[in-house]
Amino acid sequence: MFRFNKLVFALLAVASVAILASSCKSNERSRTTGWEYNNPENGGFEVARVHEQITGPGLVLIEGGTFTMGATEESPFYVWDNQPRQVTVTSFYMDQTEVSNLDYREYIFWLNRVYGEDYPGVVQNALPDTLVWRDRLAYNEPLVQTYFRHPSYQFYPVVGVSWVQANDYASWRTDRVNENLLIQAGILDFDPDQKNENNFNTEAYLAGQYEGLVNQGKEDLNPKGTGVRNVRFEDGILLPNYRLPTEAEWEYAALGLIGNTLYNRVVERREYPWNGQTIRTDERKYYGSFVTNFKRSEGDYMGVAGNLNDGASIPAPVGSYWPNDYGLYNMAGNVSEWVLDVYRPLSYQYVSDLNPFRGNVFKNVKKNMEGGIAEKDSLGRLQYVEVSPEEAAKRENYRKANNINYRDGDFESTIQVQADWTNPDNTTNSTNMMYEYGVTSLITDKSRVVKGGSWKDTPYFLSPGVRRFLDENDASATVGFRCAMIRVGSPIPGGK
Repeated sequence: MFRFNKLVFALLAVASVAILASSCKSNERSRTTGWEYNNPENGGFEVARVHEQITGPGLVLIEGGTFTMGATEESPFYVWDNQPRQVTVTSFYMDQTEVSNLDYREYIFWLNRVYGEDYPGVVQNALPDTLVWRDRLAYNEPLVQTYFRHPSYQFYPVVGVSWVQANDYASWRTDRVNENLLIQAGILDFDPDQKNENNFNTEAYLAGQYEGLVNQGKEDLNPKGTGVRNVRFEDGILLPNYRLPTEAEWEYAALGLIGNTLYNRVVERREYPWNGQTIRTDERKYYGSFVTNFKRSEGDYMGVAGNLNDGASIPAPVGSYWPNDYGLYNMAGNVSEWVLDVYRPLSYQYVSDLNPFRGNVFKNVKKNMEGGIAEKDSLGRLQYVEVSPEEAAKRENYRKANNINYRDGDFESTIQVQADWTNPDNTTNSTNMMYEYGVTSLITDKSRVVKGGSWKDTPYFLSPGVRRFLDENDASATVGFRCAMIRVGSPIPGGK
C-alpha cells in the first residue's frame, strides 16, 4: 500500500509539472483574446519577456514610502519655508555619489568630438565655470586652473555647474547609456563617426530618425515587415531618462529611514542622514572622527595638522566618509546639490502629497504639417513645444502648460497685489510682484532648490530638510549634483 501511494504521488508530481509547464506556455497567450503572442503567423504582436527594469550605471535603488518631509530643527534664521508634512515618494533610483570631475570631463570630451568642429558653442556652454573658486580676499587662483582638469581631482565632485547644465548632462547620459545597451545587445555597432545631427539620441532613435550602424538589429515578427526593426521602448531594453531628483526624492533618500523602519513605522526620525544628533562616528577604529565634510567653525575647515578630522578643506572625493542606509555617499556635506524643483517658500503647503514637485511646464513633441513628429534639430534632438492653451483647455488635470506658479504666484494668487490684469498668463511678472524681486527677495520663476550642506557650511545645513535656492543659470564652488531615474513597475526588485 505504501509503495502504491508512492507511485501515485510520483505520477501526480509528473502530472503537476506537465500542467505547470502547460500553464507557463499559456501565459504567452492573450488573457482576453486567446491569441498567441510573438507569433508571426498571428500577425506578430510582440510582448517582451523581460519584465524587470535593470539598474543603470552608477544608480542605487531607493525603495519608496511615506515620510515626514520638512524641518527637523528650528531655523537660526527664523525662516519657515520647510513646514513638516507627510508625503509619499514612489520608488526610484539615485546616483550612489555626486557626479565627479571625471564623469563630467567624459561628457565634455564627447561634446567636443561630436559638435566641436561645427558647433563649438555647444561645448563652451557646457563647460563648468571654474571662476567660481575666486574670492576677493583669498588666494584660490590655483583651483581655477587645477580643480576641474588635474587628475588629482578627477574623483572629486564637479562644481561650477548650473542647474541648466546639470539637466543637459543628465540628458546626454541617458543617450550614452541607452546606446551602450543597444550595442551590448547586438542591435547596433559603435559608430565612431557620429557628428552633429548624426548622433545617437534615444528619442530620435525611437522616432525612427536615427539608424546608426546596425549590427543584428531587432527581429521583426510582423509578417509585413522587413525582418529587422529598430528597438521599441516596449522591448524593455532601453532605460528611462536620467534626470535631477526632485526635492522630495532627494530629501527622502538622504534621510535613509529604511534603517529605522520597524513593523510599518519609523522608530526614530532623523535629524541627519544618520542616527543621533552628533556629527561624529562611534565606530571604534575611527572614534570621534567627523562623518562628513563641513565647516566646523569659523576658520576651521579640516582640523589640526597631524590629526586632521574631516580631512578636506574643499570638497573631498565622491566616495568619501560613510554611506547612509541606502548606500548613498555624502548626502550631507561635501557639496550641496541641485534638485529639479522651482523654489517657493510655501511649496510644502500646496504641492501634492504623492511625489510632490513644483516646476511642471508640460510640453509635447513638435509635429509637422502632416501630424507626424517634426524633423530633429541640427544637434540631433527632437523638438518640443509647450502644450497649447486650446489643448490644455480640454484637460481636467491641468489648464495651462506652465504650472510653475500654480496656487503660488499665478494670477489667482496675486489678487491682493498689483497683478497684471491685462495679461493673467504673465506668470513671471506676477511672481516678481508677489515676491518683490530685487527689493525684499531674489525669488523668480528661475529660482531652483539646492539641498544639503557643503564643505563650506556649518552643521545646521547638513540636515536634509534644509532648503536654499539659486538661479538656474548660476553656479557655485559649493554646489554639485547627482542624477536620479524613475523605478518602472514594481517598487521592489522581483515585484509583488
